[in-house]
Amino acid sequence: MSTLKIEFFHDVICSFCYPMSFRMRRIVSQIPEIEVIHRSFALAQSPDDLARMFGSHEGAKDIIMGHWEQANQNDTEHRFNIDGMKQESFLFPTSMQPLRAVKAAGMVGGEKEYWDVFDALQKGLFTDNLNINDEAIINDLAKPFVTDYERWQEIYQSQESLNAVREDFKIGQNYGINSVPSLVIDGKYLINGAVPEDYLLKTLQDYIEEKKNKEGRLINKNPENESGESCNFVDGKWECD
Repeated sequence: MSTLKIEFFHDVICSFCYPMSFRMRRIVSQIPEIEVIHRSFALAQSPDDLARMFGSHEGAKDIIMGHWEQANQNDTEHRFNIDGMKQESFLFPTSMQPLRAVKAAGMVGGEKEYWDVFDALQKGLFTDNLNINDEAIINDLAKPFVTDYERWQEIYQSQESLNAVREDFKIGQNYGINSVPSLVIDGKYLINGAVPEDYLLKTLQDYIEEKKNKEGRLINKNPENESGESCNFVDGKWECD
C-alpha cells in the first residue's frame, strides 16, 4: 500500500489550526494510506513578539479575537468561545510552552500522542478559555493523553523538547513555510490554510492515485462494485463469465 506522508505544520495558539486539525482527523479516518507527521511552527515565541505585532502584549487579545471570529466561521463545529475569552483576565498565550509540551508527548508516545495533546491544548484555549501558558493547566490537559507522565514531564522541561521544536522550525524554513496551518505532502506539494474538508479529501485521494501510477500499480477504474465480463484464472483454471 502506498503511503502518503503529510507533514502538518501548526501552532497550538493558531486559531485556524483548530478546525484544520479536526478536518485532518476525519480525512485520516477515510484515507488509511496517510501518515501524519506533526511539525511545530511558532506564531509568537515570546511576549515581545506579540508586542511587536499588536502594539503591546496587553492589547494583543482584543485584536486576536477578530481572528477567532473568522476562524469560528471556518470551523464546521463553531467551537470557539469568544465571549468567554474576552472575559478572561490573563494575557494571550505565546507559543513555546505548549509547543514543547506537545513535542514532548510525541517523543514519549509517537505522533498519536502528540496529536491528542495538541488537540487537548487547543480545546483548552479556544473552547474552554484556559491559559495554556500556565504550567499547571498544561500538565492537567496533557496528563490524560500521555502514556508515561513522568517521562513526559522530564522531556517537556528539558532542553531536549526545545531542541526538537527548533528542529521543526528549521524544517519549516527549508520548505519556505511562513504560515499555518500548512500541509507538506511527500516533501513535494503544499496545501496552505484551513481549506474545506471536501477539497482536502479529493486532493489527497488524487495524490494517492497519482503515487500509485508512478509506482507502476494499476488503478481500478471500473464502476464501483462492478466489473465487465471477462475470462479469469480461478484456482489455476480458466473460467469465463
